[in-house]
Amino acid sequence: MVAFLATILKSRGPVIASAHDRFQPSDAHPDAQMDDAMSIPVNDLSRSFNSHRDELTAAFERVTLSGRFVLGPEHDAFQSEFADFVGVNRCIGVANGTDALELTIRVLGEGRVGTVLTAANAGGYTTTAARRAGRAVSYADIDPTHLCIDAKLVEPLLDGVAICVVTHLYGYLAPVEQIVELCHDRGVLVIEDCAQSVGAQRNGRQAGSFGDAATFSFYPTKNLGALGDAGAIVTSNDEVANNLLRLRQYGWTSKYSIGIDGGRNSRLDEFQAAVLRTRLPDVALGNMRRREIIEHYAAAAEGTGLTMLPVTGEDHASHLAVGLTTSRDEVAAAFSAAGITTDVHYPIPDHKQPAFAKEYSDVHLLVTEEMARKVITLPCFPELNAAEIEKVCDVIRTL
Repeated sequence: MVAFLATILKSRGPVIASAHDRFQPSDAHPDAQMDDAMSIPVNDLSRSFNSHRDELTAAFERVTLSGRFVLGPEHDAFQSEFADFVGVNRCIGVANGTDALELTIRVLGEGRVGTVLTAANAGGYTTTAARRAGRAVSYADIDPTHLCIDAKLVEPLLDGVAICVVTHLYGYLAPVEQIVELCHDRGVLVIEDCAQSVGAQRNGRQAGSFGDAATFSFYPTKNLGALGDAGAIVTSNDEVANNLLRLRQYGWTSKYSIGIDGGRNSRLDEFQAAVLRTRLPDVALGNMRRREIIEHYAAAAEGTGLTMLPVTGEDHASHLAVGLTTSRDEVAAAFSAAGITTDVHYPIPDHKQPAFAKEYSDVHLLVTEEMARKVITLPCFPELNAAEIEKVCDVIRTL
């Protein structure tokens, strides 16, 4: 297996020596040329993994030679390193970000009656996790500037709420400090959903360090991505952490003894932990590169029919480059004609999802619904080169 992986990885061209070489500034390679017919994807994982292939090969060899594939030394080291990165006491690796949300809602909700309050514009992941955890879900509308949950709207909705999940959407660190204060004053616990915001920080604090617990997805397209599904939960509450450790492995309180109901098999495997350890040191540089790309798009969009959501500095990890337009189909067609892929994150608000829309027939979230009709995602990943960025900008200027 390792030899096969090494052959694939090493066949992809010369090794790029350092993180600074991996993420070239947007004005690098001025002579770079691009065939007009060449397509530009929203994300290109092959470039990302190619830039780390020597380290990845070494990581896979380390795991294979150790003979430990589940809950081994790579897993333990990643938990420690990621907790230090976020600035919390504990990290619990799990199989994916949705499991992270479900398990955290279960643990924080123990003994508490009430709904899970969240935003409805983040792809349905929190809604799915909360429903799997046996919780009803209520929604707050979003701020039209950054599209995260609107802190001003949270307080009047807290009656009957047990947990508030704050999603840092598209990489922007939501107004979580205000929301935590409002929620804690009412006895409501807060979970940060940091699936898109790893590395975002405000006033020296990382995303994931503000709430009672926080969840992360390391799906391959994330700013810190694995080679498959992976996730984590972080907290500084030892009791919460210990219960999460039990629930992620069947609810065991000792081997083969199920002491807590509601457990599942959701463990971060050694290979993914080793990959994440390899990539963690590059997060800040990759986020900076993403911000640069979006800033180029924003400059090109001035005076056009496309408005890019602003990136504000270190409190924005710039996971996605998202614009707003009243003519999304036409804009998408213009990019497609130029060989540029776009996407929509996300087209259907949670309360409008067909599976449970009847439950929310009386729910109206005006900003959420409006923005779902306007958002469009443009290519944004650290390895985009200058010619590709300029090609996207050329199309933006025509809109």
